[in-house]
Amino acid sequence: MTYASQEELQVGAVVSVPLKSSTKNAVIIEEVSQPSFTALEVCEVTAHYYTSKQLEIAKFISEYYFSSWGEAISLFVPYDKNIEPVVKYENNDIKLPQLTQAQQQVYDALLHKDRALLFGVTGAGKTEVFISLMGKMLQEGKATIFLMPEISLTPQMEKRLQRYFGEQVAMWHSKLTKKKKESILEGIYSGQVRIVAGARSALFVPLQDIGLIIVDEEHDDSYKAMTRPRYHARDVAVLMGQKLGAKVLLASATPSMTSYTKYDVVKLDKPFIQTNKRYTFISGDTINNVILNAVSKNYQRGEQSLLFLPTRGNFKYLYCENCGKTHLCPYCSVGMALHRNHKHLKCHYCNYTEAIRESCSYCGHSPLRSERMGTQEAIEVIEEAIEGIKVEKFDKDSITTANKLKQALRRFENKESDLLLGTQMLSKGHDYADITLSVIMGLDHILGLADYRARERTMSLFFQIAGRSGRAKASEVIVQTGDPDFFKSYVGDYELFIKEELSFLEMMEYPPYASLARILIAHKDEKKVAKITLDTVAKLKSFEEIEIVGHGKAPVEKIANKYRYHILLRAKSRVPLLKSLHGVDCKEIEIDMDPVEFS
Repeated sequence: MTYASQEELQVGAVVSVPLKSSTKNAVIIEEVSQPSFTALEVCEVTAHYYTSKQLEIAKFISEYYFSSWGEAISLFVPYDKNIEPVVKYENNDIKLPQLTQAQQQVYDALLHKDRALLFGVTGAGKTEVFISLMGKMLQEGKATIFLMPEISLTPQMEKRLQRYFGEQVAMWHSKLTKKKKESILEGIYSGQVRIVAGARSALFVPLQDIGLIIVDEEHDDSYKAMTRPRYHARDVAVLMGQKLGAKVLLASATPSMTSYTKYDVVKLDKPFIQTNKRYTFISGDTINNVILNAVSKNYQRGEQSLLFLPTRGNFKYLYCENCGKTHLCPYCSVGMALHRNHKHLKCHYCNYTEAIRESCSYCGHSPLRSERMGTQEAIEVIEEAIEGIKVEKFDKDSITTANKLKQALRRFENKESDLLLGTQMLSKGHDYADITLSVIMGLDHILGLADYRARERTMSLFFQIAGRSGRAKASEVIVQTGDPDFFKSYVGDYELFIKEELSFLEMMEYPPYASLARILIAHKDEKKVAKITLDTVAKLKSFEEIEIVGHGKAPVEKIANKYRYHILLRAKSRVPLLKSLHGVDCKEIEIDMDPVEFS
């Protein structure tokens, strides 16, 4: 929209303008010649502004992730010209952690790399390396952004960072109150806050002189936004590093296939404290006597346990309780989704459909099952069987606020609770020395998901959950699975799994050896949504370098009274994929570039 102003305004300035009967904030994106019509006057020029780099990155996000420019720029927090930054922080007396020889070698190697992947086993002391790098940045007068996949990690990390850097650290995430955000922003604007740690949104705070961006647990799908703009924070962090001249460090004990192939790898392959870890593989599909006995014995010894159950949404697949296999599509090697209403099984990649099976195609066992225990039922079973045990429920249903999260973690840290029971939140890098038993259930179901990354997601969870125990003393990991050989092949060696999985992905032409995009179409009128889908497919067929993998009804066919269809596309590189998608982009479709979720 075009407005007039008597004073000269800079591109990126935030102004207040009249719009219909109200006044709205707006961003100046360019200066133009006076138009033929009479333009309304800008009401007010605020103290806030976006830098040219912020505008540049927002433009990339809007074009690559197919959002409006307004949606992209709204990710960023603007700067404030009324608050003068204090003198850059320079202090050579920062007390930093004493690094081991292995950590020191990694630290020295990372100093000489602009972009790198720190591949460090769980418990190897990656955080000490991060803190040392942050200290180095402060000594050079530079700021750091430290990303974590979820706010469930922030209470512990906040304590550790403040121990070294005090009030120069601020935690930034969506659960902060408006008053707290304003207080943190004042510290950022003045330059008193030089390290901002938090979830995805921390990437867009208005820090001056950013010298380092760390993306911890870089493999985690929580970095991918599921609403527009559907950006991936890890990839945007790398782009920001390039634009700002900052170092970017990705880190994980179970790195993504893409990062492993794309960036220089620096390894930290020995735990900080080496302890014995015993793995036991058991059959079954529910909390049985083996699990109850192990948890009970650990409780009697006064030690803490952890029990992992996958989320309820992962169970819409037929699986065999005898061999643990999920029924797969014969054409795609992914689990076929169970559609009870339509009484059929369907592959959401190629749309192959067949009748619901009664027996296992691998071992012939009958009947097949599709439902499993949830967290609440698991707690009831354990509390009934083990008298006096205190169970801490740790999932998104129970941890709804930052305060509830802190309280739950504090109770477990103070040994007021004996068993941490929950879902994927348990895998997010928590560090408790007294967990000496990890029980992992339900991995077979994740292994059978309709997702080309099902094996990677399963193995990553296996390593991450197992890594929560045995940090300071000997521990046991009990894994409930019908396919123990799959896990035994890779115990203690995630890199071996990566190398074998990469050869499979290359053969099947999936990322990182190809690019994917998913088109989503939703409408209250099912006929209209079906027509838009077919019209979009017809347009896409004119682009020779892309492959339409499949199209049709989405796995969840109806949400909020809207019918949902989708189209899955693949190409050898991003350029032809982006070209074709920009050729068909319209307000009736939503495009998810580099999707991580297919259900």
